[in-house]
Amino acid sequence: MLSLAECYEGDCLPKPEQSAKAIYNPKSSSADEFISHDEIVESMEWAFQNKNNRKLIGEILKKASEKKGVSHREALLLLDCELEDMNQEIFALAKRIKNEFYGGRIVLFAPLYLSNYCVNGCVYCPYHKQNKHIARKKLTRDDIIREVTALQDMGHKRLALEAGEDPVNNPIEYILESIETIYGIKHKNGSIRRVNVNIAATSVSEYAMLRDAGIGTYILFQETYSRKSYERLHPTGPKRDYAWHTEAMDRAMDGGIDDVGIGVLFGLEGFRYEFAALLMHAEHLEAVHGVGPHTISVPRVRAADGIDPESFKNGITDDSFAKIVACIRVAVPYTGLIVSTRESKACREKVLELGVSQISGGSRTSVGGYDIPEEEDENTRQFDVNDNRSLDEVVRWLMDLGHIPSFCTACYREGRTGDRFMSLCKSGQIQNCCHPNALMTLEEYLCDYACPSTRELGEKLINSELGNVPNCKVRELVSGRLDLIRDGSRDFRL
Repeated sequence: MLSLAECYEGDCLPKPEQSAKAIYNPKSSSADEFISHDEIVESMEWAFQNKNNRKLIGEILKKASEKKGVSHREALLLLDCELEDMNQEIFALAKRIKNEFYGGRIVLFAPLYLSNYCVNGCVYCPYHKQNKHIARKKLTRDDIIREVTALQDMGHKRLALEAGEDPVNNPIEYILESIETIYGIKHKNGSIRRVNVNIAATSVSEYAMLRDAGIGTYILFQETYSRKSYERLHPTGPKRDYAWHTEAMDRAMDGGIDDVGIGVLFGLEGFRYEFAALLMHAEHLEAVHGVGPHTISVPRVRAADGIDPESFKNGITDDSFAKIVACIRVAVPYTGLIVSTRESKACREKVLELGVSQISGGSRTSVGGYDIPEEEDENTRQFDVNDNRSLDEVVRWLMDLGHIPSFCTACYREGRTGDRFMSLCKSGQIQNCCHPNALMTLEEYLCDYACPSTRELGEKLINSELGNVPNCKVRELVSGRLDLIRDGSRDFRL
């Protein structure tokens, strides 16, 4: 059994400060108050002391079963729970919540790396400025057209743009021009209908520009919420500013972006600390803006050029990772949960049941990687991919597991974003749109991109799931639109 000191797992976790203590305030605009170090440490101590408290854990599970979420402190106790029967209750509850809010749907996307030029010194990322032997590359407009065409030929409808922070090579104008180019590419029946953006923290005015460009979700990973570790891991560059980075989502929402996605890079700091802080960030967004994060991502440190995951002492096992996913799902039942191809097929299969609602498929993490054979890829990867299957293989695998692969982007294009999306999600009404839309976008994929065996399996799944649409009029409407899709029509949505 771990001692309390060992439970802290990192050099950033001293006892609560005795002077200049930051008062925990989820409504504060200051990062040090809505991500309060002292509150996290006190929550860790409380959870450690109560990890075998059957009565208290039972009360939290009862509260969680109402599917309205639990606090960061309560969720941390569930994460620390050592009672095996109650751990099984946590996993079972996570599965029930996932099924109630998301059904069997799994949304698919792919990352698109625009540029790996970067001025920061992040020690966990091969794009850091000091790396002189990685191939630096930035996509031109023609490169983007080739990349997006290749992604469309796979069947993708949703992308996540990635770019290093470099005001000279990757200014906001370049990002905006790239988004415009992507939305304008139509190849055969292919089109990208939602572009999410994962770029460095910026100003309210530039977030407003991204909003006006029609982005879906603005995504930014914190990497670590520990200020001390954050500053050690970011020794140089503008990203070193902890407050500027941590408060970015507030500026994004002030700039009019309804949907934001947060995440932490597990392995850099003790996972209990990061877990609590991640949920505190979600609580802050809910308290200040009336809506929490649209998505939460849970990447783990992976091997890359000059990056050895073993050099980071806080790596976590697959079992711990699965429990983190389950506890996040219990804590924020209405928030999308993303697991990428950083994780293996086996790991992704395990966490799909526990709350994951979005995954990437057929991913390349290099600049220009989709338009060339993998063996010819230059040394531009951000990290090694652990699930190298094609998108079609991933789609077939999901259906074999009983999931519904979805390429839906309807909510974003119908204005169901931010608090409008969350109110529908929390009430469960969103399924009246999402389930039919998933079936129609899957039919598009089957007609345009699937291999014969995938299409055969998918048609059986759609015919079966059509009977699960409760409203007979909606069912008839969707059935008719499925026939139209088979006849060549595209892009229906509820």
